[in-house]
Amino acid sequence: MKTIWISSGKRPENAENFARISQWWASLSSQTVTWRQRLLDPEKEVEQLDWEPQRFDDKFAIANPQVRGITLYWNKPGSPVEHNTTVRQLELDTLRQQLYVYPQSQQNLVIRVGLPEIEYRKLKLNISEIEIEGDRLIIARDGTQLIEVQLTLSPEQVAQLKRDLPA
Repeated sequence: MKTIWISSGKRPENAENFARISQWWASLSSQTVTWRQRLLDPEKEVEQLDWEPQRFDDKFAIANPQVRGITLYWNKPGSPVEHNTTVRQLELDTLRQQLYVYPQSQQNLVIRVGLPEIEYRKLKLNISEIEIEGDRLIIARDGTQLIEVQLTLSPEQVAQLKRDLPA
C-alpha cells in the first residue's frame, strides 16, 4: 500500500498523507537506512527502475530526521552538517518500508530511502538437466557451470507452481 503526498495536491487526504509520511520519516531516527538515487524513466513506474545496489548508493544510521515545511532534514552519524531536500512529491510504500522522494530541485530524479532489504545472492543458470524425485523435490543441473540445485517444495508451493506454469 502506498501513501502519496503531492505538493500541489488538492485531494482531501493530501494533508493526512503528509502527516503520516512525516511521522514515518521521524521514526527513522538512529536506524540504518539505504539511500539510492536514480534518474526517472518516463517509460517506467518508479518501482520498475533498477534499484540494485550501485556505486554511489549509501547506507548509514540516519540521525535527526525531521520535516519542516515541505523540506526533509537529516544528519549522517558523526557529521555536524544538516542535509536537506525540498520535495515536490513523496510516496511511502508501507509494505516495503521505503520512501520515494521527488526533489523540487531535480525534476528527473527520485531518491529511495528505506530500511535495508534482504539482499539475495543471484545465480543465472542454463538448466541442461532436470530430475523430479518424489512429489516435492526438483533437481536442476547446469552442465556448463557444473552447478546442481535441489529445490524441496512444500505441498502449497507445488500447487502454486502447477497453477503458475503455463499449460
